[in-house]
Amino acid sequence: MNGFVILDKSEGMTSFRASSFLRRIYGEKKTGHTGTLDPMATGVLPVAIGRATRFIDFLPQTDKGYEARMRFGLTTDTLDITGKVISEAPADITLDDINGVLPAFTGDIMQMPPMFSALSVGGKRLYELARKGEEIEREKRPVTVYEITAAEAENGEFKLTVHCSKGTYIRSLIADIGESLGCGACMTALRRTLSNGFTLSDAHTEEELKQLAPGGVLPVDAPFGNFPGVSLSKAQSVRFKNGGELFTQRVNGAEQTGLYRVYSNEGEFLGLGEVSAEEKELIKARRVI
Repeated sequence: MNGFVILDKSEGMTSFRASSFLRRIYGEKKTGHTGTLDPMATGVLPVAIGRATRFIDFLPQTDKGYEARMRFGLTTDTLDITGKVISEAPADITLDDINGVLPAFTGDIMQMPPMFSALSVGGKRLYELARKGEEIEREKRPVTVYEITAAEAENGEFKLTVHCSKGTYIRSLIADIGESLGCGACMTALRRTLSNGFTLSDAHTEEELKQLAPGGVLPVDAPFGNFPGVSLSKAQSVRFKNGGELFTQRVNGAEQTGLYRVYSNEGEFLGLGEVSAEEKELIKARRVI
């Protein structure tokens, strides 16, 4: 069983446990998620099954989409509702107030990674240090927020919809919005709607996957549709599968530099090849199935 399963992760499930769950229901030894999603978060979590785990490092670094809830007047050490309360006070914030500051959080911005995150600094995960009560100096990182909108939600909270670059922390974004309004804010819910080119329409819940298994698995080449595809002859296919190089002049469609989806002339996906700027005359096997 090789391919990608798009899980609609439930609240409370860790990304590691999501991979373990899929190992069990598909009877496959190897699984790997394509990026950590916080336990409190729900939504799109692509997981590689079987030999698809070899291709995780080649997944396109595409944009992310989120729907979040935020509460003003409340701050925590984790920047979300699961953390230790730092401050709490009534906050009379309106939708107009929020919309007034959102332009400052749109486009290319600098963002401080939260201490409670999976980011590694000096070989250690920040959350490991944070759990010990340690806080280290971090540098702000550039991220891009392509679109951000706010709407009213129940219980005095607000909904935030964000389309952003990989590496954007929505908790930090909400905390910064709260700080700009002078009252603080924390995230109370998060749902990922877009990851690695997959949306909620591609995703299945745990219960749905139990019913679908052994179905519900997308082909290994599913995430790589943006890469051009080339077909090889029988002899070329054997050479490629053995890790051999091929001359680009003998491979139709391999004129430009970059990664390629490589298929046999029968349509079997063989793996990913690459034409580098340094050796444009060769297409080299980067990963084979």
